[in-house]
Amino acid sequence: MAFIEARNISKVYQLGDIELRALDGVSTTIGKGEFVAIMGQSGSGKSTFMNLLGCLDTPTRGQYLLDGVDTGGLSRDELAEIRNRKLGFVFQGFNLLSRTSALENVELPMLYNGSAAPERRERALAALKSVGLEGREGHHPNQLSGGQQQRVAIARALVNDAPLILADEPTGNLDTRTSAGIMELFVRLNRDPGITVILVTHEPDIAAFSNRIIRFSDGQIVSDEVKR
Repeated sequence: MAFIEARNISKVYQLGDIELRALDGVSTTIGKGEFVAIMGQSGSGKSTFMNLLGCLDTPTRGQYLLDGVDTGGLSRDELAEIRNRKLGFVFQGFNLLSRTSALENVELPMLYNGSAAPERRERALAALKSVGLEGREGHHPNQLSGGQQQRVAIARALVNDAPLILADEPTGNLDTRTSAGIMELFVRLNRDPGITVILVTHEPDIAAFSNRIIRFSDGQIVSDEVKR
């Protein structure tokens, strides 16, 4: 069974009398443990597709199945539960709370699933250690470099043991050397413990870290390359 399955997905936005077709009949499958880069020009549909994969939006037509579950018939609460249990998000802008420590930022997703304080602390410390930030737990975002802030964001995505990480331009605000370090971290997480990683990027050198590249244009998949 595919971990992710898109079946003839379309996403249409109505702007007055104008119909904007952001996705147009997209079908693909992604297996557990894959590392996929999604590429395309601005307006190609890649970010819309990522929002659907992350259960942040729903298709106008078609089906999206995540781990065998058809997400189309789920309530908002059920979608939120899936996001909390199965998905970890990493964004270009880090999205850290500025007045809280790295440890507290990483603990945040566990507040929504009722984890006790000692468990939150233990798991957050372990997640920060796994991304190379042991000893930085008490630092606030403004005391960390851009690369370190992104590592905090990755630790936050990992802390609930989500099997899928969705990363939207995760190196967009980073220099070349720092970007390579972040991508090497994604590669390691993909290999062990085998997390499925899907990232949006417009940079070929970033996409080169993946094992598969899906390219979008005008709301459709125009190529799907698996690297051997």
